[in-house]
Amino acid sequence: MEDGKQPLLSSRNENHDQGRQEQPLSLPAATSTSTAATFVTGVADIPPIKGPGGLYRAFLVESKKLWYLAGPAIFTTICKYSLGAVTQVFAGHVGTLDLAAVSIENSVIAGFSMGIMLGMGSALETLCGQAFGAGQIDMLGIYMQRSWVILVTTALLLSLLYIFAAPLLLLIGQTEAISEAAGVFAIWMIPQLFAYALNYPIAKFLQAQSKIMVMAVIAAVVLVLHTFFSWLLMLKLGWGLAGAAVVLDASWCIIVIAQLAYIFSGTCGRAWSGFSWKAFQNLWGFVRLSLASAVMLCLEIWYFMALILFAGYLKNAEVSVDALSICMNILGWTVMVALGMNAAISVRVSNELGASHPRTASFSLVVAAITAFLVGLVIAAILLAARNLYPSLFSSDTEVEALVKELTPILVTCIVITNVQPVLSGVAIGAGWQAIVAYVNIACYYVFGIPLGLILGYKLGLGVKGIWYGMMTGTIVQTLVLIFMIYRTNWSKEASVAEDRIRKWGGPAQSREVDEEKTIDT
Repeated sequence: MEDGKQPLLSSRNENHDQGRQEQPLSLPAATSTSTAATFVTGVADIPPIKGPGGLYRAFLVESKKLWYLAGPAIFTTICKYSLGAVTQVFAGHVGTLDLAAVSIENSVIAGFSMGIMLGMGSALETLCGQAFGAGQIDMLGIYMQRSWVILVTTALLLSLLYIFAAPLLLLIGQTEAISEAAGVFAIWMIPQLFAYALNYPIAKFLQAQSKIMVMAVIAAVVLVLHTFFSWLLMLKLGWGLAGAAVVLDASWCIIVIAQLAYIFSGTCGRAWSGFSWKAFQNLWGFVRLSLASAVMLCLEIWYFMALILFAGYLKNAEVSVDALSICMNILGWTVMVALGMNAAISVRVSNELGASHPRTASFSLVVAAITAFLVGLVIAAILLAARNLYPSLFSSDTEVEALVKELTPILVTCIVITNVQPVLSGVAIGAGWQAIVAYVNIACYYVFGIPLGLILGYKLGLGVKGIWYGMMTGTIVQTLVLIFMIYRTNWSKEASVAEDRIRKWGGPAQSREVDEEKTIDT
């Protein structure tokens, strides 16, 4: 990054590729959202935007491209997130201890592991996205296999966390009853851990090619089956936590198997040419990029996971944890919309930078941020209107319901704020800024947000509200810092960096001629 700004509304043409002819601001026929999306290579960067009319037309064009990716991505993330959320809903009707056990395992143990897996897998968003934009299709399958090697090895190490979950939860101050129940449930959830290790590289591999619709279909079918069998085993047959573990493990394994079947069937063309020993080459360099990605996203995911942990130290811990876990459940569902936008904008930015289209990359993030903010406002308004109804869907305990209603105003404020933040993180992933953003997250979240929340919650006696207020302030500061970083970014320089990265990881970029046969079958 450089300090020099490159405004979106400019009268100068600063294309990275000198001498490239500017094209009219319109969607090429090959990128029609009704049929297929085409490689961005070979399509010129957008011209400088002049006047409100040009801005309006550019916004519409970019919105079509964005929602072509974001729509299925949002649906997919909601379905996958809902697997754990549905399990928590049924656990709440089994008993308060069961709900607390599932919530702690899902938010703390699985949340910790998912943060690492998702973070390390997100390295593929940078590499695959930029390689695809530059026409380096053959490298996508190699990148995915390298990520599998790294993530499965990481899963073996993380399985110790699941095995010793009960004593670890006791060590950090959770009650004996909650620790024991969550520890048993965690051991049963080890298969989900290895499903994470395979799933996230697959998801990034498919996203980079805009093959998101197939993931949406698979996730939807699995969610329907998961809901039915969760009800059958947990409530109808009375299996309780054991039934929850069986269904949740099976659901994630089915998702992985179905996605692998799609890839191995040959539908990805040159992107998957079979297993290769190249997956074991340059592993250390790939590990470093994966670790930077993991640190960045883990610090974000663990941040609100810590909120539930802190609630466990308050008086009447079970009620506090249950109420807060319900709020986090709702927040998680709504943030899935932003995470879907995160996946879409990451693909857009990485593809455009890989194709040396700096202005298109910068404008796409503006469209995504505005869209995510407006969607957050709509969701918050709906939730406020239903504040007296939705708590009963998660728990039949009157104390828990009352506390959830009391926390709803904080929840909707948090929804609006956090709906924009994942979009900015997606830009960082697409541009390869993971290491820089990791430092920003440490400062804003853990040096500022958490200490402020603990002071408000414990020292000033504001309880759950105080902890949440402080941590939400940390999110606001982090969002403002990311906005400033993006504003100061020289996107032409970022396009040059992307070209160097592609050359380092996958060889020289291919010709940027438009190839009508190179389409992404959706």
